[in-house]
Amino acid sequence: MIESSAKSVVLGVTGGIAAYKAAQLVRDLQRHGIDVQVVMTEAARGMVTPATFQALSGKPVHSDMWDASVPDNMAHIELSRGKDAIVVAPATADFIAKLANGLADDLLSALCLARECPLIVAPAMNRQMWENPATRRNVDRLIRDGVAVLGPASGDQACGEVGMGRMLEAGEIAEAVAGFLAPKLLAGARVLITAGPTFEPIDTVRGITNLSSGKMGYAVARAALDAGARVTLISGPVSLPAPAGAEVARVGTASEMFEAVKKHSARCDIYIGVAAVADYRVDKPSRHKIKKTERDQLNLRLVPNPDILAWVAQRPRPPFCVGFAAESRDLDAYADEKRRRKKVPLMVANLAQEAIGSDDNEVTLLDDRGTHKLPRAPKDVVARQLIAHIAKLYGAKRRKAE
Repeated sequence: MIESSAKSVVLGVTGGIAAYKAAQLVRDLQRHGIDVQVVMTEAARGMVTPATFQALSGKPVHSDMWDASVPDNMAHIELSRGKDAIVVAPATADFIAKLANGLADDLLSALCLARECPLIVAPAMNRQMWENPATRRNVDRLIRDGVAVLGPASGDQACGEVGMGRMLEAGEIAEAVAGFLAPKLLAGARVLITAGPTFEPIDTVRGITNLSSGKMGYAVARAALDAGARVTLISGPVSLPAPAGAEVARVGTASEMFEAVKKHSARCDIYIGVAAVADYRVDKPSRHKIKKTERDQLNLRLVPNPDILAWVAQRPRPPFCVGFAAESRDLDAYADEKRRRKKVPLMVANLAQEAIGSDDNEVTLLDDRGTHKLPRAPKDVVARQLIAHIAKLYGAKRRKAE
């Protein structure tokens, strides 16, 4: 059984035009396993109806300081008790000014002032308002007071102008909040991760590769960062943004990935081989494009690529090694045989036809204690569960060594 810990936040919605994005933010936070209670300002109610947020969150939406449905009529006290954070998105220039100066003239600002949990704000406003010295002073004061500020970004604004002040997208905010709330199970650990496919050239324009998107490897890297680890990500060719905070080395072929792993593996505590490394490469790739003719057949001599996971696991003082096994049938049997043959403490197995290119995954973890199945879920959720399991095994190994 994999351990998990549910989180709960108050989502404060203020009266900026970006309030419509908060509806998607509710869904994205829930996708990360975070329970959401929405509190709106009166201005926000003029942008998006409370019924929208009630339908999405499954909870009544609060905006009245004297809400009789809350125990003791003290909504400004009760609603944040037991919550892991208050997230204000969008946070308008006016609301940021209130926070910076300790004003509490409505339910949301009073909640923020009376809180016992962290406060996270996602600014959203016109670029002139963001650049105004008063706003910058207020934001600086919030940061000094320990408030986490997410964004803003630069981009198109509702006023028709372009510049800083645009609220981060809902998915970006949810990811940052999930990372902020994640337990630091790997604090200080050095984690080396490989991700994505490799590309083995046939000639100057063709090559051998596989269908790996890199999504699972990148999700594992983000989860490790959220768990407090120092992450080095060695990535094959993918179309994904690098996880903020990770050291990234980009490679093409399996040989290049192997050289990068050799360079970084000596100073890592945990190695996670998520990459779908091509098993074979062309012996002698052509230096020029091979011309096609109607009668000719193309015969390629393939030679095996290095087994990167096995090499890391066989080092004199190996890191804690985690391998991935993508199979099309007999999943548990093939994955466990691979784990034992390569002598790694943990193997993550999944059916290739169900996982490659998908945003979801369903995996089985195989270790010395048996098998642990993780149900189908978004890859970032699966990645956090995997990191929690790795942290448990790695911690046990360290305690045993001591």
